[in-house]
Amino acid sequence: MKTVYFVRHAKSSWDNMSIQDIDRPLNDRGMRDAPFMGLKLKEIDARIEKIISSPAKRAITTATYFAAALSIAPDKIIVESRLYEAMPEEVIKVISELSDNCQIVAVFGHNPTFTFIANLFTEDYIDNIPTCGIFRVDANVNSWSQFGETTGRLTEFHFPKQFFH
Repeated sequence: MKTVYFVRHAKSSWDNMSIQDIDRPLNDRGMRDAPFMGLKLKEIDARIEKIISSPAKRAITTATYFAAALSIAPDKIIVESRLYEAMPEEVIKVISELSDNCQIVAVFGHNPTFTFIANLFTEDYIDNIPTCGIFRVDANVNSWSQFGETTGRLTEFHFPKQFFH
């Protein structure tokens, strides 16, 4: 069994329009939601072994908060440039290239790609993966090279507004 937790980055700041998209930081809500949702994964005993993140500042910052909650050293976060502005096929390709000695990973990235990916793995239509939303995909495979929409199923979906009203 291989498991991927897909995590959309937390809410980013649009305060400074001169900052390039890749350099946008989290806003106050993002700084609240990222550590909180990381702790939610710890509470459900996610057992994430590897964290892979888009190089965008908002994604890496989100991944760093999750790593702290899961007791994973920040220098263990793998920054994968192909996850920034990626099409769904590219994200799946990155996952399919993972080492098979790892069973459970978290991938931090962006919309609309993550919403599209979520819908590949479920028969229920998901309109949007909100910021800092997490969805889990389990694949009954022995190798990451076999991971894909025909082998995986969406088994969990969590997002901040389930907990903050």
